[in-house]
Amino acid sequence: QVQVVESGGGLVQPGGSLRLSCSASGSIFSIYAMGWYRQAPGKQRELVATITSGGSTNYADSVKGRFTISRDNAKNTVYLQMNSLNPEDTAVYYCNVRAYTGSGYWGQGTQVTVSS
Repeated sequence: QVQVVESGGGLVQPGGSLRLSCSASGSIFSIYAMGWYRQAPGKQRELVATITSGGSTNYADSVKGRFTISRDNAKNTVYLQMNSLNPEDTAVYYCNVRAYTGSGYWGQGTQVTVSS
């Protein structure tokens, strides 16, 4: 069994910053990629950023230059530093963990609200 737990969401004013964290634990021996997705009300879940075990990153165009994904392989933890937040970033943010076996796991989500 694999557990994926996110933390760090909350309410922030436009222009502010937040840092999300996600840790994977349990029966997962070799993680290929970890990433963040988000889902706003009435919209489909979309990719925010991913990072592989080798450090290769991929970002949605809407967050490039504002968000930074990083990872601690030894701790099976991924971080998302979000700067210059705007109301369009409001969503539930989900962590995804993908093993080399192809199996994928989701966290329960953490709410990020950008509002004055």
